[in-house]
Amino acid sequence: MPPATVLSILGRKKTPKKSINLVDLDELSKKGVSKSSLLHLARYLGLSEGQIAELLPISLRTLQRYSGRKRFDRVVSEYILQIAVVAARGVDVFDDKNKFLSWLRYPNRALGNRTPTSLLGTRFGTEMVLNELGRIEYGVIS
Repeated sequence: MPPATVLSILGRKKTPKKSINLVDLDELSKKGVSKSSLLHLARYLGLSEGQIAELLPISLRTLQRYSGRKRFDRVVSEYILQIAVVAARGVDVFDDKNKFLSWLRYPNRALGNRTPTSLLGTRFGTEMVLNELGRIEYGVIS
């Protein structure tokens, strides 16, 4: 992943100079992602609080109770980070945030005529979206 792309999508001001790797993401999930970072991700993707909550193993009401600095547990943080990784990868593949966001919202035949956004609520769906982004990057049209 390009240096700090995932962190900048989560609204982090301080970003490391080195690339983010799976070890870094594992550590961040254990530390917990804050609600303010989640809301930054939702804004980045053009999703409402309710829409982003539908992709997470947490209810909208519980999400609304969190303060901006409060951190989610490991499980919820992993979901948030998976979505941020997809966002970083998608912008990298499309080389344009708006094109990527448009792609996220339209049904895709290779994804069973579902929108990529609708698949981001599970690990398997996220993997399907990342695989499709890889095919797009290499010019394999399904």
